[in-house]
Amino acid sequence: QVQLVESGGGLVQAGGSLRLSCAASGRTFSRYTMAWFRHAPGKEREFVSRITWNGGRTYYAESVKGRFTISRDNAKNTVYLQMDSLKPDDTAIYYCAADQAMSEYPTVYSYWGQGTQVTVSS
Repeated sequence: QVQLVESGGGLVQAGGSLRLSCAASGRTFSRYTMAWFRHAPGKEREFVSRITWNGGRTYYAESVKGRFTISRDNAKNTVYLQMDSLKPDDTAIYYCAADQAMSEYPTVYSYWGQGTQVTVSS
């Protein structure tokens, strides 16, 4: 079992930055692919970014590539999402997810956090 708790969301102006954190419980954190998804009102939940178990490879949605950076610290059981040059279209609830599989499809992920709201004003 893995429990995930996100933090770091908030209200920011367009062009600003936020760093989201996702703290995981359990001693097997380092075995899991970690991912960030987001869900905006009226839209499907969408993939944002994912990182392999050792942080060796990262993947991004085209809409955030070059602006967001995912990282992880296995010693702290934490994954991060640094979000720069934020746009109003980035407004959503952001969720972290964990699974031993590697995928950009949310249905694959077994464990989810409760989400953190990110609001970007124009």
